[in-house]
Amino acid sequence: MRALAGVLLVCLALGGSASLHAQDTAPKIGDLAPPVTVNDLDGKPVNLGGFLGQRPVFLEFWATWCEVCEALLPKVKSAMDRYGEKVEFIGINVTVNQKRGDVRDYLKQHQLRFRSLYDDEGASIRAYQVPATSYIVIADRAGKIIYTGMGSTQNFDRALQQASRP
Repeated sequence: MRALAGVLLVCLALGGSASLHAQDTAPKIGDLAPPVTVNDLDGKPVNLGGFLGQRPVFLEFWATWCEVCEALLPKVKSAMDRYGEKVEFIGINVTVNQKRGDVRDYLKQHQLRFRSLYDDEGASIRAYQVPATSYIVIADRAGKIIYTGMGSTQNFDRALQQASRP
């Protein structure tokens, strides 16, 4: 129920913005991943373009209240253990009903080691047309999207194998 409420809040937050500059459709497999700039937990801007096209990138759009995201954690941690040297793992917190301190506490409690961004301006949510939390996008070394998915039963291992090949 909390996850559904969060998804609805994300939709309301996105739909309520009068200055959306995102593309009309969500990026698809084969498209270049948008090199959007998102703040980190300290409010400093991080340009995803600094990673995209340089090395494979795993993006997860998540929230501390997202039960599906929490169910997905073991798979994400396992993927980080297996591919962390070859793939940049980035968790983008959607910031709906989120405080920076709570996000930091959650990351520490769950021992999450991915680069954590805090999308307080909604830039990545708009650019990627994020449908819900637990949404994952994987881009290969060239910056092309090779995987998108959401939910707790995702199987992104094959995409990570493909992306991590030299």
